[in-house]
Amino acid sequence: MADYLLEFEKPLEEIEQRILAMETSVGEDGADAGKIRELKEERDKKLTEIYGSLSRWQRVQLARHPNRPYSMDYIKEWCPDFTELHGDRHFADDTSVVCGLGSMDGVPVFFVGQQKGRNTKENLYRNFGMMRPEGYRKALRIMKLAEKFNRPVVTLVDTPGAYPGIGAEERGQGEAIAKNLLEMAALKTPILTIIIGEGASGGALGIGVCDKMLMLENTWYSVISPEGCASILWRDSAKASEAADAMKVTPQDLIDMGICDRVVPEPIGGAHRNPKETADILKSVILEELKTLSTVDKQSFLDNRIARYQKMGVFREDS
Repeated sequence: MADYLLEFEKPLEEIEQRILAMETSVGEDGADAGKIRELKEERDKKLTEIYGSLSRWQRVQLARHPNRPYSMDYIKEWCPDFTELHGDRHFADDTSVVCGLGSMDGVPVFFVGQQKGRNTKENLYRNFGMMRPEGYRKALRIMKLAEKFNRPVVTLVDTPGAYPGIGAEERGQGEAIAKNLLEMAALKTPILTIIIGEGASGGALGIGVCDKMLMLENTWYSVISPEGCASILWRDSAKASEAADAMKVTPQDLIDMGICDRVVPEPIGGAHRNPKETADILKSVILEELKTLSTVDKQSFLDNRIARYQKMGVFREDS
């Protein structure tokens, strides 16, 4: 049973409490095992019904679910030999982004993943997944190492945005993000970006220039959060649902716009209900995509990325 239910998941609350009570009292192999199975089948049917018709705003809420797997949850599952690397060699180690190297089924990979916390203490330590300039510089340092050793880069995006504090601005937040865009565009090694939760603003784009972008199905990616957009357009953040529809922030929307290359399915009920299965699905997809990218001539990455980003958006030439 999920210990935190979103508003649209509330119809599941009673049935999940009954399942938990019966499992606690008799166990799945007890006299009521048949009844437990029936209840689980009823729950799964309800899950399929609810998750088969999610709105954009509901997917935004799922992307923010507090039990959703974060970057380190995935990396630990994929790479038992993961070694984290710290610091930007200029100012500090930004703990809102995890960088390092490991191997997935023998395939060496450099990881850059934005990391949130599970509680107030962890979130303060991780700065709620909002990177500072030193975080972007650390990420770029790791990507340059990947290029040096001819290893692919996998970036895991999950942030409400870059940190907007005065100190971050004084240390060159905008310049750090811009430099990452410039350097990543020309990096001579494959870059695979995966949106695993929220992908907001330049905070996400600063590690999001890539050869292929994947999105888990209950995630979002946009220049601003729905609440921020609603506050600007209607002076009312409560209209976030309308803003999410207007901005078209979901994976299928971004497929239609040519921004996202592939939507990765989640287990029924979302990644937070079955993190292990989600990690397994994502691992197989990553290995498949990296195999494809490994055949690309490293001298072609810049041209391919230029072509990729030139296709995005709409423009008109007037004579």
